[in-house]
Amino acid sequence: MRDEEQSKVRTRGDSMHTVLCVDDEKNLLNSLKRLLRKEGYTLLTASSGAEGLKMLEERDVHLVICDQRMPEMSGTDFLASVKEKYPDAIRIVLTGYTEVDAITESINKGHVYKFFLKPWNDQSLKLEIKQALEQYDLVQANKSLHQKVVEQNDALRRVNENLETLVRQRTEDLEIQNQALELSRAILEDMPIPIVGVSAEGLVAITNHKAQGLLYNGQTIAVGKELADCFPIYVQEGVASALDNDNTQTLEGSKLPDRTFTIDATPLSGQFRGKGVILTLRPAN
Repeated sequence: MRDEEQSKVRTRGDSMHTVLCVDDEKNLLNSLKRLLRKEGYTLLTASSGAEGLKMLEERDVHLVICDQRMPEMSGTDFLASVKEKYPDAIRIVLTGYTEVDAITESINKGHVYKFFLKPWNDQSLKLEIKQALEQYDLVQANKSLHQKVVEQNDALRRVNENLETLVRQRTEDLEIQNQALELSRAILEDMPIPIVGVSAEGLVAITNHKAQGLLYNGQTIAVGKELADCFPIYVQEGVASALDNDNTQTLEGSKLPDRTFTIDATPLSGQFRGKGVILTLRPAN
């Protein structure tokens, strides 16, 4: 025999607990149905352990109540099978005094959550069922929280891995840029002609080895000095013109104390446009 009753009363918001009652005695099943009908549960009934297991395959059941004395499969054997296949379901067995030892052993093995002696007290049984389902909800909430923590930890791990990859890539990029900068500096130093970088404010910002050997008014050309301290007035004017017109200005016959140069004043381009000029000093023939 198989029977199902669904209560229209919902508890805990939109949630509804499903309770399966298993017994071969119709009178006992009817008693449980009358007891629990107004408690807001979805009630399922089965007349044997085999029928109960089949019902568990088809429905999501939160609590199982069964009698210990049933033909073919005892209550503790049935609940042991339920624990193996549906470990989240709360399991309660109804028993007589003579079966307490067997029930106690089943409790110790974890097959049974709690047992009630027949005849039971209706109010006590209803209260225990309510508390058992609250325990079920708490366990499920903890599992859900644990799963969220696991997912968040996985997400954090992926973020850290991505961050490590990004840092590694940035580090490699910086190493490449540093190597390129060092190479550029080496190339600048080894240029066979003097090279001088001048800022838009008229300060010497960079020189190579050839430029550092030049003298003007008895002073060397060095980083940090004013352009006016290192070159004649017409070079200063050529630098200003290059910045204003954004074009290279060629100054032929530019004389430093002991040498004559053709000086190309080339303005910087790109993101540094308007911020400085490169002076290239080519020895005059």
